[in-house]
Amino acid sequence: MDREELRRQLAFYKDLGIRTLYLPERAGQVEVARVEEAATPPPGPDSGWEDAALKAEVSVKPVDSKMFSALFQPDAGADSLDRIQQDMGDCRRCRLCEGRNKIVFGSGNVGAKLVFVGEGPGADEDEQGLPFVGRAGQLLTQMIDNTALKEGLAVRRGDVYICNVVKCRPPGNRTPEPDEMEICGQFLLRQLMVMQPRAICALGSTAAKALLGAREGITKMRGKWHQWREIPVMPTYHPSYLLRPYNQNAKREAWEDLKKVLHYVYDEPPRPLSDF
Repeated sequence: MDREELRRQLAFYKDLGIRTLYLPERAGQVEVARVEEAATPPPGPDSGWEDAALKAEVSVKPVDSKMFSALFQPDAGADSLDRIQQDMGDCRRCRLCEGRNKIVFGSGNVGAKLVFVGEGPGADEDEQGLPFVGRAGQLLTQMIDNTALKEGLAVRRGDVYICNVVKCRPPGNRTPEPDEMEICGQFLLRQLMVMQPRAICALGSTAAKALLGAREGITKMRGKWHQWREIPVMPTYHPSYLLRPYNQNAKREAWEDLKKVLHYVYDEPPRPLSDF
């Protein structure tokens, strides 16, 4: 990473209100020293580091990589969904802003025990500013409501929280690019850290990749519990995939996945994860 790219990254973290960057210990002291050096302006009037606040307020600390999977760790105790949305503002941090109509932050019960994470907004979501309101969203609502009803659980879509990895619609509903996922993923990370749900349901391979760094396809990951910062994660198929008429087996598998998630989160008394 060259100096200008590093400066851009630091400015981005500053926009988010981050004042401390954490690097895994495996990066080594050499890497930490490089960042500290880059964060300190070289002498001379043409250094290109005119932003004194950026230079003064960002520090770098090495931490245990097992404790932190991301580059930075906001103070979750001082964070909130309202603050995250305020920090996002009229976000122009990546190219997805160029074609969007509305930012789709998330919706549902802000105190939910269960969070669904999808890929990104589609045309209907971009128009309304709400996640999963198109055909795929209607199917997701039916999946949640009908599965809970059949399983005797008093849960409906309004009881959960739903958001996406990226908050702006990718052109033509294409898969988000890695840099777009990285930038928007910082807001997702903060949302999940604030909410601390009992479980997360990752809808599709993009969500699984963003949360778990997965390289496997969703067909191999689904139906099995994984973890994101000690929170259980169940990957399953994205509802848009289930809308295709030739995916009848996938519908049955997604139903089984959702049953596991709903029972783990909402059974009373709670049962251990190993039961599912």
